Amino acid sequence: MNRKMLKNIEWGILICCLILLCIGIVALFSATQEDNNEEFKKQILWAMISIPIMIIVICIDYNLIARISPVLYGLAIISLIAVLFTKPIHGASSWFKISESLTIQPSEFAKIILIIFLAYILELFQKRDKTEINKLWKLGIIFITVGVPIVLIAIQPDYGTVMAFVVAIAFMLFAAGIDKKYVIAVILIAVIAIPVLYNFVLPSHAKARIDIFLNPELDPKGSGYNLIQSKLAIGSGQLFGMGMLMGNQTQLGYLHPKSTDFIFSVIGEEMGFIFAAVVIVLYVVMITKAVYVAKTAKDDVRTDI
Repeated sequence: MNRKMLKNIEWGILICCLILLCIGIVALFSATQEDNNEEFKKQILWAMISIPIMIIVICIDYNLIARISPVLYGLAIISLIAVLFTKPIHGASSWFKISESLTIQPSEFAKIILIIFLAYILELFQKRDKTEINKLWKLGIIFITVGVPIVLIAIQPDYGTVMAFVVAIAFMLFAAGIDKKYVIAVILIAVIAIPVLYNFVLPSHAKARIDIFLNPELDPKGSGYNLIQSKLAIGSGQLFGMGMLMGNQTQLGYLHPKSTDFIFSVIGEEMGFIFAAVVIVLYVVMITKAVYVAKTAKDDVRTDI
């Protein structure tokens, strides 16, 4: 890694990621006391593996990654189709089970691959003129490209990942300079479509999850129980927290699953409002910087893709 490469790294994003990693690992250590910190140990292992991989990827010419992105996209689609034929876990066919302790979720890899492939397509479209993205037929190609993996993931079903895809794609199109009229049109369509989808398309269990999310007290001893406990955990942390390994909801088993879905509640209870706010601020800074980089980054040396 040469000096020029180090100079061009957006250190603000990297620092935010490392701080979030540290906070998450500390919270996970507290949240996994009852299982001898097994998930904590896995997270440490994956962190040790992922950081060298990050350095290697930084050193690879991104044009090379862009050139092979169509192949990676095809492999991602195949994996998303194949996973539909696996045995459901927690009601969703989203994982390949390698062993009792190791599962792989192809949609997580598909997120990265789709972003790279979509960037490749946008680059091809905008070589001559940045306004090319606003041609309807080119927008159609983009939406078909992103629509295929989104539909496959929705079939699993994994609506949370679908939303993550939609948000990532929206940011990319915004950074690419999509015309405001399309943004307004999408907002209007969403305003009309959301009530229709909610009332006539979403399965009953998905509607129930939305209802409980908005009002956990509808089923306080059933579906709303975990949400209520998470709110109690965050509230009981107050300003400075109850202290590591001292959270009532966390350590007495009221939060579930506390090592994944409700890890933020663990942070709020044991580290307090200050650390919880720091987490939110770090995400805001990271997203803001990422959008800024996407809109302003320029190549020092241009190569054909």
